[in-house]
Amino acid sequence: MPPIVPPGDLVFGIQLPVQAQSTYFVEDWELSAGPAEVAAVAQAADRSGFFYVAVCDHVVIPDELAPRMSSVWWDTVATLSWLAALTTSTRLLSSVFNLTYRHPLVAAKSFATLDLLSAGRAIIGVGAGHVEKEFAALGIDFASRGRALDDGLQVLDEVLRTGVVDGMQLEPRPVQQPRPPIWIGGAAPAAVRRAARLADGWLPQGTPLDQMPGLVDLYRAERGDDSGDIGAISEWLYVGDPSWDVNRPCVSGSPEQLAEALRAWADVGVNHLQVRFASRSAAELVDQVSAFGAEVGPLLSA
Repeated sequence: MPPIVPPGDLVFGIQLPVQAQSTYFVEDWELSAGPAEVAAVAQAADRSGFFYVAVCDHVVIPDELAPRMSSVWWDTVATLSWLAALTTSTRLLSSVFNLTYRHPLVAAKSFATLDLLSAGRAIIGVGAGHVEKEFAALGIDFASRGRALDDGLQVLDEVLRTGVVDGMQLEPRPVQQPRPPIWIGGAAPAAVRRAARLADGWLPQGTPLDQMPGLVDLYRAERGDDSGDIGAISEWLYVGDPSWDVNRPCVSGSPEQLAEALRAWADVGVNHLQVRFASRSAAELVDQVSAFGAEVGPLLSA
């Protein structure tokens, strides 16, 4: 499939707050927030030209990992389907969905339905997973997850394209044809090769800018051409100068200063960025999303 990002553009999306609360990225205000705050941020992104809103995926979290990862991880497809009714144009990304936890026909049914309900806005981001006890709880072999993901991707691709598999039919069919785009998450070379061979794009999970050039070269070499969408997760951002201590490295300042920093990702081959904003409340995050869309976004387009 051709890339879905317009040629020459650097588009941007956002992982929604509250629905996942890992200590790596959660803000204090999210701990007492709920659906109303998620909806407000998603609708602000929709109004502000964000290319996608994203929802993560875990099923259960081991007790020993919960202090770091949290146990709050909303169901991916259920949440995206709810967001489909609350938004009009932003795409709906699973970032990322562990396909090895579900039979690929079940996943195909879920994402085809999501694509139908959203009038063709689904992006299927998938990954191999990393929490060994979570695999054990679901009765899935952790060691063979890479091979299982490869096999599942091929079934997912076939049934979404054709609606048939082994003499059986799957409905509804997705609105996007031949199927919704598939992006593969992960930063290891194996994930990059998998994305190049079996998907339409690559979605690194926190790979820093200085490590991207070699992995982009690997992706291009494995793919054999310059096609495919390549994403990244940006540094923390704040539109304007924060009057408070954001307590983390953060790019802040004028719209042009933020745009200049983000263009560095485009220079290494990235064409879609998952941006993240420091915030003290849902209202401040909505304001940041709105300001970014109005003032920074236009500086990133072709």
